[in-house]
Amino acid sequence: MRAAAEGTAGVRLVAGKEPGVLRLEGELSFATVPELWRTTPFPPPGEGALVLDLGGVRRADSAGLALMVEWLRAARRAGRELRLRAMPEQMRAIARVSGLDRILPMEGAP
Repeated sequence: MRAAAEGTAGVRLVAGKEPGVLRLEGELSFATVPELWRTTPFPPPGEGALVLDLGGVRRADSAGLALMVEWLRAARRAGRELRLRAMPEQMRAIARVSGLDRILPMEGAP
């Protein structure tokens, strides 16, 4: 998968180094998420489980977390499992406060 979208702050979704892994890089914010949502079909074509690696996310706000919820819903509608890897602490904190940490499938969650 090539870079699917690149927003004003350089947010992009790219293929990871492992099969079934996608990596988000850049900033997930109110400024970048709407464009990423519009321009990036999710889940990508294919079958099987997906892992979304968030280790390349430099900054995130609640819009980034909302995108994770929407992509989780989209994956489930497509009959695919989605797990989130390396969620930045900033996003984890928002997820805890909002109660979303109970529904988001995070790998390595404390």
